[in-house]
Amino acid sequence: MPATLPEGDPVPVDGSLPGSALAGLGERPFGFYVHVPFCVTRCGYCDFNTYTAQELGPGASRASYADTVIGEIRLARRVLGGVELPVQTVFVGGGTPTLLPPGDLGRILAAVDAEFGLARGAEVTTEANPETVDRAYLDGLRASGFTRISYGMQSARAHVLAALDRTHTPARVPLVVREARAAGFGHVNLDLIYGTPGESDDDWRASLEAALEAGPDHVSAYALIVEEGTKLAAQVRRGELDEPDDDAMADRYLMADELLGSAGMSWYELSNWARPGGECAHNVLYWKGADWWGAGPGAHSHVGGTRWWNVKHPAAYAARLAQGQTPAHAREILNEETRKVERILLEIRLREGCPLGLLDAEAVKEQEARGLVERRDGNAVLTLRGRLLADAVVRDLT
Repeated sequence: MPATLPEGDPVPVDGSLPGSALAGLGERPFGFYVHVPFCVTRCGYCDFNTYTAQELGPGASRASYADTVIGEIRLARRVLGGVELPVQTVFVGGGTPTLLPPGDLGRILAAVDAEFGLARGAEVTTEANPETVDRAYLDGLRASGFTRISYGMQSARAHVLAALDRTHTPARVPLVVREARAAGFGHVNLDLIYGTPGESDDDWRASLEAALEAGPDHVSAYALIVEEGTKLAAQVRRGELDEPDDDAMADRYLMADELLGSAGMSWYELSNWARPGGECAHNVLYWKGADWWGAGPGAHSHVGGTRWWNVKHPAAYAARLAQGQTPAHAREILNEETRKVERILLEIRLREGCPLGLLDAEAVKEQEARGLVERRDGNAVLTLRGRLLADAVVRDLT
């Protein structure tokens, strides 16, 4: 089951924020995340806050979900007051958002627009499983204002998909990419996972080549993480599947960087490559520490150094909103040191790197001497070797 929510400070029943969070509101970029927690089946590696129909229980349903989320969007407007706050990015994730009808996703987006206004040229993304959309569905999304779609491809090899409990076939991915382009989507991302038990170097190369052949303008490639409490973790613990190998993971990262780079995609964040102009603006908003409201069960939000997270179960989430209460479970007000550390942790992963002024000069020199960091335009930037050891570099810099 999904991980337990962190503890934190109590949140006022009306969701009101401290003055420190509201100071400067509207001067920083603002985005919206909407979490759709529904899945047909649970993938063995996934520890996200998701629920199958059998797990939902009473008090929550897909049919009423859009109206429930719209209730939180209206709450967000009340909490944030009347300040002009155009939404630059909207990202609908899950779960499987495309289990909802396109009209429901469109109504959620329309509510964001009605309450806050979408900035001109706003990026509007939804995640999708390849088997849950067709051309008519994609036409409906585009008509509602969605501009970007992110497909969970994961692999081009059937046996790797089976190990991950994914239900789509490899042949489905290029078809839905073509359909998205035909529907008018200017931006298409494919998510890939490497390091799955049973995956070979040849399997990974085939997945990268298939992804590129499908024609996206963005690829995310993530190392498989065995999360505690998942089916995959239990299989590894029982010896049914092998633990992902660190050396193999490093080799596959290098292969991804080589093949994607050769095809004209540049890395702009440790796990993300894009053609020029194809970068995910919503994720950049996260990585740069801007403001965003996360709507939906288990969703996290951040405004002006205050971070909060919603109750996890869809029924509890719906009940709170029905009573006119915030669905927030708890919050924390970040002190300056915590905000600095988190900024370093996120920005060092970016292509432009982290400002040297945030970092200890001696620590930077040590990382330079090891060939893990280089100086560029006043920033510390990870080298290719540094990208392979990013977690260790971050520890040493903070």
